Amino acid sequence: MNRKKLMLIATAALMGAGAMAQQVKFVEYDLDNGLHVVLHQDKKAPVVAVTVMYHVGSKNEQVGRTGFAHFFEHLLFEGTENIKRGEFMKIVSSNGGQNNANTTQDRTFYYEVFPSNQLELGLWLESERMLHPVINEIGVKTQNEVVKEEKRMRIDNQPYARFNEEIFKRLFTNHPYHWQTIGSMEDLDAAKLEEFQAFFKKFYVPNNAVLTIAGDIDVDKTKQLVASYFGDVPKGAPVTQPSIKEAPITKEMIDTAYDANIQIPAVFAAYRTPGSTTRDAQVLGLISKVLSGGASSRLYKKMVDDKKNALQVAAFNYSLEDYGAYITLALPNGNAKLEDLLKDMDDEVAKLQTDLISESDYQKLQNQFENDYVSANTKMVGVAENLADGYTFHKNTNEVNEELKEVRSITREEIRDVAKKYLNKNQRLVLYYLPKK
Repeated sequence: MNRKKLMLIATAALMGAGAMAQQVKFVEYDLDNGLHVVLHQDKKAPVVAVTVMYHVGSKNEQVGRTGFAHFFEHLLFEGTENIKRGEFMKIVSSNGGQNNANTTQDRTFYYEVFPSNQLELGLWLESERMLHPVINEIGVKTQNEVVKEEKRMRIDNQPYARFNEEIFKRLFTNHPYHWQTIGSMEDLDAAKLEEFQAFFKKFYVPNNAVLTIAGDIDVDKTKQLVASYFGDVPKGAPVTQPSIKEAPITKEMIDTAYDANIQIPAVFAAYRTPGSTTRDAQVLGLISKVLSGGASSRLYKKMVDDKKNALQVAAFNYSLEDYGAYITLALPNGNAKLEDLLKDMDDEVAKLQTDLISESDYQKLQNQFENDYVSANTKMVGVAENLADGYTFHKNTNEVNEELKEVRSITREEIRDVAKKYLNKNQRLVLYYLPKK
């Protein structure tokens, strides 16, 4: 069989997988208290994911009181009126489950994955978290130390861990994206117990959340269980998301930041981009794949393989609800100059702004996205999160089924035009990220 025919078969297989993955069937409805519920039945394996996404992240915090949303990611594992301190995770693991949570600038996501016969346990745990967590001085002090240790391990003592902070505080001057999700330890130390309790009361309410259950479930029975566990949770006051605009960047910013944890410098170019729900954000994601999506990508092939002047290169769209940051970066190999690395990256961006990518590169790009798309929907917790994302940010739960079609409709001309629209020198920050001596 010749190579061309093999490629056609592989492409057809990917297209078929994408088409199958595209149809995620679900049922959605609201409880009287405003809790949005999404149910996805999949009986291929006897597992179920129970997830809650709250529309609260670090952008909902105030200057002087940063870090609250991430803090609550930890604090809501402390215990409830019916779950003793330190018992939450033990209950999950002793019943064959796994659980975790994560926080971004825009939302907080909690999940448990259980054998499907433990669905009711998962619902009880999440309703306990929502209905009556214990928020007291002991829990706040305990989790304050946990967060401080996390910051030391993941940021303060990790090489290159502060580059996001250094970029975002320069790209954003008014919007809360200018501080990092983990926030300020000084702010957390200064906060009073009543402030933590007020933050919970404001944001962790059913009308600011989506409960998504995915896996081996009976839909009618699950609806009854959801009503029994969540129906009595009181509705909160309406939550208004911040609406803060940044003035356009019209002049290149050049700055330097220092990191005591690194020996090899880096150069970053960062551009402020539109929010994640826009079509342009999808196009920027494809541009990232052209520039640094694998060993055959343009930046990697040029700088790592051919010129060998870079140890590492990357380009990615850090996409958030209100804005994004498109970031290119390179680490030098040997004595290569950061200015030369920057020029090489700029040259590849300029090519995208002037020349259409080839038809073969375009097809490869589509295949890469479809492969990623299929992978993202193979686990029940991934499906649940994608459904919750669609509802929370796109106001359209069916986004999980529409995204692939949208990306397939993006043209080569759009790739060129979006690169030309956002990735210009007068719209960016150049950051030299150097070892601190």
